[in-house]
Amino acid sequence: MSGKRRGWSDSAPLLGQQHSQQKSQHPYRPRSVSLEMSTSAVPATARSVFLGIDVGTGSARAGLFDENGKLLGSSSSPIQIWKDGDCVEQSSTDIWHAISAAVKAACSLAEVSKEEVKGMGFAATCSLVAVDAEGSPVTVSWSGDSRRNIIVWMDHRAVEQAERINSRNSTVLQYCGGALSPEMQPPKLLWVKENLPDSWSMVFRWMDLSDWLSYRATGDDTRSLCTTVCKWTYLGHAHMHQNNEKDSRDMEACGWDDDFWEEIGLSDLVDGHHAKIGRSVAFPGHPLGSGLTSTAAKELGLVAGIPVGTSLIDAHAGGVGVMESVPLSDSEPKESDKEALCRRMVLVCGTSTCHMAISQNKLFIPGVWGPYWSAMVPEYWLTEGGQSATGALLDYIVENHVASPHLANRAASQRISLFELLNKILETMMLDLKCPFLASLTEDMHVLPDFHGNRSPIADPKAKGMLCGLTLDTSEKQLALQYLATVQGIAYGTRHIVEHCNAHGHEIDTILACGGLVKNALFIQEHADIIGCPIILPRESEPVLLGAAILGAVAARKYCSLHEAMKALNAAGQVIHPSKDPKVKKYHDAKYRIFRELYEQQLSHRSLMAEALA
Repeated sequence: MSGKRRGWSDSAPLLGQQHSQQKSQHPYRPRSVSLEMSTSAVPATARSVFLGIDVGTGSARAGLFDENGKLLGSSSSPIQIWKDGDCVEQSSTDIWHAISAAVKAACSLAEVSKEEVKGMGFAATCSLVAVDAEGSPVTVSWSGDSRRNIIVWMDHRAVEQAERINSRNSTVLQYCGGALSPEMQPPKLLWVKENLPDSWSMVFRWMDLSDWLSYRATGDDTRSLCTTVCKWTYLGHAHMHQNNEKDSRDMEACGWDDDFWEEIGLSDLVDGHHAKIGRSVAFPGHPLGSGLTSTAAKELGLVAGIPVGTSLIDAHAGGVGVMESVPLSDSEPKESDKEALCRRMVLVCGTSTCHMAISQNKLFIPGVWGPYWSAMVPEYWLTEGGQSATGALLDYIVENHVASPHLANRAASQRISLFELLNKILETMMLDLKCPFLASLTEDMHVLPDFHGNRSPIADPKAKGMLCGLTLDTSEKQLALQYLATVQGIAYGTRHIVEHCNAHGHEIDTILACGGLVKNALFIQEHADIIGCPIILPRESEPVLLGAAILGAVAARKYCSLHEAMKALNAAGQVIHPSKDPKVKKYHDAKYRIFRELYEQQLSHRSLMAEALA
């Protein structure tokens, strides 16, 4: 990267001032919705309520929160997904309809009137959206189906493109752990250009999903520092001295490195002052345009003009929703607030797991994404680790075992989840076998959980999963052991990330966890025992939705900063402490050593086979 960077003209207007609200492509259609209401819901009164919307891999969800950060009610609506090998695709039209259904259902369930909603924000997976000049979807699929205009975050079609980009050793790669993942946007963009030239020529805007949602809601094409910095190689620290409200509103997209896009064969994205990928970038929570447009308000059942905050990636919204969720008794003195904040790591545990920590100074950590300036908490550097398959891996291990159907029927008859039943089976096995502690059941079974590659800290998308210690046993007990060993393998992966980050400048000693997997007591206890840190769970069950709602509260001027809103609305719940039994630590230390050796063995095997086929 040269010292020269071409910026767009000072006189160029913001895109949010140029473009009108895009039209909905299809009429609203009914869809199934699941609902959840907090016991703290209160009758509708003159109150301020904040709406958070989160689009995950399988559903769109909406949650309503009061001024104390309490969940009043939430709903979810499923979204369609197409999977074909490494290609995983979705539809932006389908997602918007799902959001509309979820928002209306949440408001109805929580007895919140549309006039009470004072601010809203979006969070979503870091998936890539393609639309034309009219806002209509442009296919990114081999099928040619125009509905399929989203390349989902987990899509790995662009592994070869990522390798080519990384081979150039561009300076921008320093700010994403030294290498781009095929889950990031530049490799996916290059794949589309090389494989779907007609689609490439039709696309007027390439957007991260959460940015598309906020644009769809407001007509303002301002992008988020979170999405552009974390997934597009935008250099957010170009704005280090532009952190007040006025600078945020008028922020030019001066962090694009034009040389990088030219080097990788995507120089056409520089055209029009980066119009296709973002000419204006703002801090999370910055109010967009004139708020919710009348068209979007009608579709969502809300009032036009509601402030909408600049978006976050879903995992980062989880970070905003939990990072200040520390018990009051554990709070540090005020003068060390920043130091205490920087000793925490947030785990957002769902289909995949993201590991996020912040620091006051930038830390370059090989194999870990970042340092990203202001990508989650403004004016802090973000370090982001991750495991590409965690919840998805547990589902895979369980569902592909011959004993799974019978076990699922038993769980259904007992009205508990399949994982709760597996936990009960493990407890019984521990007692029957007189094991010293539950984790010791897997002394002969070891799992390397890289079934979808290794995101961090090895950053090897070609890594494969390994399951050692199999027998001919096909019983439910054997399935329970494989499940436990997989949970442990995932936790060893998190320990590897924490140790790697601490070896490169972090001082992480506290874990805050959220997401669907934290509802599994065994999953959380194994993580606490293996990492050796207390794990704090949030008071509210939907911290990603809370993080999105916080964006709305900041956009509505309820709080002067995102961090102030986090301190006001985050709250701690249960704290899980690691076992004090030294035998448990000794056992996990030994298994962790084997865990690390499994990947080294895989590299050796890979080298032997490459030599044999040379």
